[in-house]
Amino acid sequence: MSEGGKERVQPYEGVVIAMRNGGINETITVRRIFQGVGVERVFLLHSPKVSSVKVLRRGKARRAKLYYLRNRVGKATRLKQRFDRAL
Repeated sequence: MSEGGKERVQPYEGVVIAMRNGGINETITVRRIFQGVGVERVFLLHSPKVSSVKVLRRGKARRAKLYYLRNRVGKATRLKQRFDRAL
């Protein structure tokens, strides 16, 4: 993020609800709740502005796109943890 000519790294944590395309145009959509409001942000994975992406925990899902999480509130938005792979 750049403010007034200065660059700083701003961490953004949330649930990846969609991954699109492949190769150089790959994007991820990350959703989180900020002050009671759902905020979604789309990141270009291969952009020079994205310094790193860390997987903190893997969730168990049977869908490729988790858009149904938009309609859920509170604890219903949590996904069960997946233990079959290492981080």
